Amino acid sequence: MRYSEFWSLVDDVFGDAYGRTLASVQVLTALGSRTAVQALDDGVEPRVVWHALCDAMEVPDARRWGEDRRRPAPPAR
Repeated sequence: MRYSEFWSLVDDVFGDAYGRTLASVQVLTALGSRTAVQALDDGVEPRVVWHALCDAMEVPDARRWGEDRRRPAPPAR
């Protein structure tokens, strides 16, 4: 998963404004008590960050890939 795909999914699944805020303020224990933005800045793979964010927000697997059903799903956790 690329950074652009990560942000596209954030926008799709959580909404433009809320998703960006969530990625900046929600501390994720699965990422060492960092936010998604901090983890990405520290070099954690976007796929790992995406799954950690979705797990923390209890996003069902069926919704994790956004509205575009043609989009290939990121690799499994």
